[in-house]
Amino acid sequence: MGIQKQPESIEGYWSLLASAFAFSLMTVCVKNLDKRIPISEIVLVRSVISILITRLMLKKAGISPWGNNKKLLFIRGLLGTCALFCVFEAIGNLPLATATVIQYTYPTFTALLALFVLKEGIGRRVALAVTLGWTGITLIVQPEWLFSNTYNIQITAIYIALAGAFLTALAYISIRRLSKSEHQLVIVHYFPLISIPICIPLVYFNGILPQMIDWMWLLGVGVLTQLGQVWLTNGFSLLPAAKASSISYIQVIFATIWGLVFFAEKPDIWTVVGSIMIFTATIISLSAQQKPLKYIHK
Repeated sequence: MGIQKQPESIEGYWSLLASAFAFSLMTVCVKNLDKRIPISEIVLVRSVISILITRLMLKKAGISPWGNNKKLLFIRGLLGTCALFCVFEAIGNLPLATATVIQYTYPTFTALLALFVLKEGIGRRVALAVTLGWTGITLIVQPEWLFSNTYNIQITAIYIALAGAFLTALAYISIRRLSKSEHQLVIVHYFPLISIPICIPLVYFNGILPQMIDWMWLLGVGVLTQLGQVWLTNGFSLLPAAKASSISYIQVIFATIWGLVFFAEKPDIWTVVGSIMIFTATIISLSAQQKPLKYIHK
């Protein structure tokens, strides 16, 4: 008798759905702060919660938090911090669904960076994904600017969102390298380790004392992000990475629902068509990766 194939874990699917739900609610918390609180303050609170939980996990596992390749760990932390600034800024200035779908262009960026940085081959499917994805982004930006001198006022926020996706891809490339020599908790630990010193002076000079309702949203950002990370990591450990990444894209659906329910954000036809094209490009890009990336932390 041949060896029977092990069935995929139902727990993995539920973990990924829970993760997408948590991350989508996190974006609602960020948007509800309505730019009253500086981005640096939001990142600081999120990082403090993350470092406390991660250090406890490292201590319980008996793992040194400092790692081996400190230079690359520092770069990874810096990239993740810059990416988060861009993502939170985009969420504050764009409809939730638009900001989320643009953030999910990172697999396409990752595939291109892997070609130049890691010398990994790129096939026709990835080339198709790149073309499809950027066409979708053009539609989301709005096609009028292609034919007239009128620029959409959201175009700067679109560029910031794209920068966040690009920096996320760079962070994932560094994670791929680090995963060969570092424990995943050590890689996670370096994000708040770098982001906290960056945020403290920014908060000192530009910080605003949060109101009670703001503290609720800030706490929600930190707790929901940590829960989302835990569930996402569990899902990736139980399902193939490409399939897990595809399932995680359901966060876009959640973001669209929250945008309609909480912020009366109704996407126009160009945004819908563009989002479908980016979604398709992401699935193609993920399925074409022979060596899928392991998600660690944003």
